[in-house]
Amino acid sequence: MEDYELISDMVGKYFPLLEFNNDSDAPYFVVANYSPEKFSALRQELDQIGYIPFINPHDLYYQIKLAKKPEQGKSRIHVNLILFVATLGTTLLAGYFMGKSWVSALSFAIAIMAIIGTHETAHFMAARRHGVKATLPYFIPAPTMIGTFGAVINVKSPIPNRNALFDLGLSGPLAGLLVTVPVLIIGLSISTITAQTPSAMMFTPPLLMTIIAYFTAPAAASGQMVYLHPVAFAGWVGLLVTMLNLMPVAFLDGGHITRSIFSEKAHFWVSTVAIVITLLLGWFFMAIIMILVLYKSKIHPGALDNVVPITRGRKIMALLALVMLILCLSPVPYVSL
Repeated sequence: MEDYELISDMVGKYFPLLEFNNDSDAPYFVVANYSPEKFSALRQELDQIGYIPFINPHDLYYQIKLAKKPEQGKSRIHVNLILFVATLGTTLLAGYFMGKSWVSALSFAIAIMAIIGTHETAHFMAARRHGVKATLPYFIPAPTMIGTFGAVINVKSPIPNRNALFDLGLSGPLAGLLVTVPVLIIGLSISTITAQTPSAMMFTPPLLMTIIAYFTAPAAASGQMVYLHPVAFAGWVGLLVTMLNLMPVAFLDGGHITRSIFSEKAHFWVSTVAIVITLLLGWFFMAIIMILVLYKSKIHPGALDNVVPITRGRKIMALLALVMLILCLSPVPYVSL
């Protein structure tokens, strides 16, 4: 590894060295003790020469792994704006094909964009709160039934600690769900009753949608079904997005939450179980993507400082995340015969 002697001196200045590995692919140091202040100072020094340190518990001691600092491209706000306008257009078209009117089109587009936009903006705000550099949301237009593949933000600097990793993971699904619930209430209340017809798309609603529908949706008699208003359909999509993102797999939001609590190995096995659940729910395409991401990356490196556990309050919020996931579990839709 280049700069090994310089890096070794830097690490030794802050921590007693017990062991080292000068492998160019996976250099690391084993140190005798840990101090968050000293690790922060070491991180700042290594940043000046283009390296990023990760510290993890290692038996009775601590292991510091090193990685090259990735190059950061410039953010281009005009790209965000162009993609936003394009996605607004594709969601308008999707809403029009659902409701056959521009009123339905606009209501669907506003609902789905609000859910997705709030989700990603919450990630952005959580990143900024912890000093993590991140881009504004990039919306993804698509010629699909809902007119979009969602939105993403690009995290451009390392996540400093487990608390920050947890907050980045939970913020999006929680904020998105807070918007999804009123969207569902409005959408279900303006949905209509129609005769059940062959070839209609049917689905088993998530538990949260069932609860909301009990109080807001019109009652369907035998041989009838509730015809979802496009706004209600956007609400169901919001629950689906929340479910998939909260799956504790790889680098999904749920994966960040899980990794903030557990070790690399435990995170891998939790991810595997979550993929099996996704398969059982019938979301085969999503499960395949999860498998490819998980087994290509193999490990989630976690935060830079993986020693200090998350706070007690965040542990309670982790239970809330689990409840949210259960409330949003949704089997794949099917076509009635």
